[in-house]
Amino acid sequence: MIGGRMAGPSIGNPRRLVAAWATVVVAAFVGFSPGLAGAARTVSLRAADGTTLSAALYEAGHQAPGVVLVHMLTRTHADWNGVADALQEAGFTVLALDLRGHGESGGGYDPSGDLSSMQLDVQAAVGLLEARSDVAKGRIGIAGASIGANLAVIAASNTPAVRSLALLSPGLDYRGIKCEAAMRKYGTRQVLLVAASNDPYALRSVKQLATLGTGSEVLTLEGAGHGTTMLGRDPDLAPRLVDWFKKTLL
Repeated sequence: MIGGRMAGPSIGNPRRLVAAWATVVVAAFVGFSPGLAGAARTVSLRAADGTTLSAALYEAGHQAPGVVLVHMLTRTHADWNGVADALQEAGFTVLALDLRGHGESGGGYDPSGDLSSMQLDVQAAVGLLEARSDVAKGRIGIAGASIGANLAVIAASNTPAVRSLALLSPGLDYRGIKCEAAMRKYGTRQVLLVAASNDPYALRSVKQLATLGTGSEVLTLEGAGHGTTMLGRDPDLAPRLVDWFKKTLL
């Protein structure tokens, strides 16, 4: 659903962002008994401003690291279906999120306005995995595409439990969502930065972001386009993302 921008807590102040994240409602999942690995199921979670979100949960069926997947603007979690299946098969618990105003999630956003409230959505997804007894403590990763990549950096910078990122086509400034300061704060933790040769802004952004942390690796794909489009154009990308999280989280 696309509608007016949801009002919520101030996002610009990092201390307020951390405080907002701390209020994420995940009560429905605390103490949840993990089931067997298999097909994804739809779960609901709530951002700190009260927005109800939807996500696809892929359970490992055992104690395992967790990975959050964040889609591009105007898309849904379904763009990540193949990656989510492969990650689950590799032994991860995966949460593929629909951002507010997308897919089955509630709320809305102004396509030409402030998108910063979406930061709360990714914080909520990370908080849900942190609260689960079957997700290994301190072993969470996030993969994001386009705006999802920027949102992933911001969430990770505020969450020590996130120790690995895979960023597809991040931008230094995606319609007001800036990630340079967050990347510096993320520090020495691991990040895979992916951009295509025919996506000049993302390619420039990746090169700049790679200079801001010592745990960065850069992957340039030939003519693969932008964001999750690259998954369809380069069949090797999904396995490389799985290998990245195996190397950095398992």
